[in-house]
Amino acid sequence: MNDGSCIKDIQIVIDENVEGFSHIKDGEASIAASCCITGEVVESPGKEQNVEIRATSLELLGASNASEYPISKKSHSLEFLRSVTHLRPRTRVISAVTRIRSQLSYASHKYFNDNGYVNVHTPIITLSDCEGSGEQFGITTLLNEYEDPSTIPKKGGYIDYTKDFFKSKAYLTVSGQLNAEMYACSLGKVYTFGPTFRAEQSKSTRHLAEFWMLE
Repeated sequence: MNDGSCIKDIQIVIDENVEGFSHIKDGEASIAASCCITGEVVESPGKEQNVEIRATSLELLGASNASEYPISKKSHSLEFLRSVTHLRPRTRVISAVTRIRSQLSYASHKYFNDNGYVNVHTPIITLSDCEGSGEQFGITTLLNEYEDPSTIPKKGGYIDYTKDFFKSKAYLTVSGQLNAEMYACSLGKVYTFGPTFRAEQSKSTRHLAEFWMLE
């Protein structure tokens, strides 16, 4: 059983005469089922764990069909886990990465806070190209308003972005640097820590479309 508080599972020992054992026998309390276990934490005679829970009752909160549950005990590729995003936090690799990222984020904020820096939340949507590379994701509502792209308003042969939501070309930010520089001129020591986006035409592990950057 795992309650999400750590990566390791805890073994539940339950006798067939314990209340709720029928859910296990019927296959309802199988992999991914949600259960409330009442019992006693005891020393485990097994070699795989130091302690285990000797159950005195089992309440089934949510049944699960093991034959339909897509995540098994075997190792799965990250590509496969992207197809079951609502379940992948239950896997060890994603839960481990999430915990590491949480600690790195905390440590980063603590360091800058302890050293007198101000955290600036910079915009995700921007009208500027901070790094001048042009490899930005564009944002538009014109495709929502005009289902036929050929009917999108044009001016001088080009799309008329004055008809768009922001009345101009808009992008997902590639960096919070420009905003940070403005605040630095007023507040002094500042830093940003937020999502950035790059529309580089590369599918390698060295290029990410979305990532968090500290500046």
